[in-house]
Amino acid sequence: MSAAADDADPAVGLAGSDLYLNPWSTTLEAAQALAGQARADAQLLGSIPSADWFTTGTPAEVEEAVDDVVTAAAVQGRMPVLVAYNLPFRDCAQYSAGGALDTAAYQAWIDGLVAGIGGRPATVILEPDGLGIIPHYVTLDGVAEWCQPAEIPAETAAADRYTQLNYAVDALGALPSASVYLDGTGASWLNVGEISDRLLKGGVQRADGFFLNASNYQFTANSTAFGTWISQCIAYVTEVSPGDFGSCGNQYWNGGPANNWTGVAMSQYGEWSADAADPALNTAGVDSRYESILGGVEPTTRFVIDTSRNGLGPWQFPADTYPVHEDWCNPPDRGLGVRPDTTTDVPLVDAYLWIKVPGESDGKCYRGTGGPLDPARGIEDPAAGQWFAEQARELVALADPGVAPLDCHVGWDVEADASGFAAKVRTSAAGNLAFFFAGDQAVRKATRGEFTQDGAAVTATAAERPGNAPDALLHVVGEPDQPWIFWLDGRACTSD
Repeated sequence: MSAAADDADPAVGLAGSDLYLNPWSTTLEAAQALAGQARADAQLLGSIPSADWFTTGTPAEVEEAVDDVVTAAAVQGRMPVLVAYNLPFRDCAQYSAGGALDTAAYQAWIDGLVAGIGGRPATVILEPDGLGIIPHYVTLDGVAEWCQPAEIPAETAAADRYTQLNYAVDALGALPSASVYLDGTGASWLNVGEISDRLLKGGVQRADGFFLNASNYQFTANSTAFGTWISQCIAYVTEVSPGDFGSCGNQYWNGGPANNWTGVAMSQYGEWSADAADPALNTAGVDSRYESILGGVEPTTRFVIDTSRNGLGPWQFPADTYPVHEDWCNPPDRGLGVRPDTTTDVPLVDAYLWIKVPGESDGKCYRGTGGPLDPARGIEDPAAGQWFAEQARELVALADPGVAPLDCHVGWDVEADASGFAAKVRTSAAGNLAFFFAGDQAVRKATRGEFTQDGAAVTATAAERPGNAPDALLHVVGEPDQPWIFWLDGRACTSD
């Protein structure tokens, strides 16, 4: 039965919700093929909620895949974050090429995703780069952008992109408990007026807001300022001076009343603030511009920020070293940022999310060379979306704020029997052990310890045992699959 047939839960928004952690995430899947430090890093990253990406498949396939995640989240009363990434000609056929064949195929795919959510709470990050990279697009300043594929009619490509996004916004917006956020690019990309215009054309006023810094490295402070200016610009051009995007202050010239209109281009290589001594980091001029043009009008368009890899900010690449620096593509020596949080207490910011799954590659980065090596790293990077153990190690080691390693361990040894298997469970300390089965496995009894099971969720006691005896011995009916993540007294653990 489709999720849409389920009874609808009360409407729940992203802000203030408890985020869902998928125990069968791509991060934990990657850990299964790793060993040693690389496995521990993947298990650590898999213990922190990241978004689940949906990038392909038929409408029926995406419905089933989304339903699996949303159902599991609903059982726990938690908020899943889903990334819809299947626009026709996404990423302009670059590192993350792919997507639906045309508008009709995309709309059918969105219908499948919508059916998979049904009446349950879910947050949808709608099409990263979907508004940043539009085929055959001409900016407000009359500049034809670089993405000009011959396969798409130039006269209809931009209009088709807006048709696709507006359809998705309306289809998701019709659900009782879903939230949807549109691509707001990032603080080092489009200027405020340009992305505000695209957001309005994409339907942001019917959405829950926009997202920033997806798969990028910009400082959270800079994204906060940039997002606030976008929200102020939207308020200005819709309520004060319709269509006057040119008066929206932006990051490429920060003059305004507060600095006597002595502006400079803002730098991405430091954290912005209203009292920064460096003029290239100071937001006071732009802040004061919006204060003067808005009057008493308050901005209301909200946003979320991807903090998955921005702890140290962007890579300040060496000058005159690579033909193309590609600072967005697996830059070296970056760190995890602020942990996912839906209680930011920052005006207009609904959440800090890990939209990009940290540890997954941005693509095979050649930086203008012939490859196959990434010249900044001296190795061949994995394809986009594949696990990148070396980068995962950097993100963990250089995290800001720092992240502690997992401090408990679980051993899981299986012996098949007539009805299923016996799991000998050893833990690094006594306590209550929690995990999820992947299928319909059922614990029949516990020879050592006690257990409870509710659907796929199992809790077992792990008591200290003398000698080499297992802490718990579970007799299970079903296939002998090992859970991908364990919690001991609420703490995530590494496992063999």
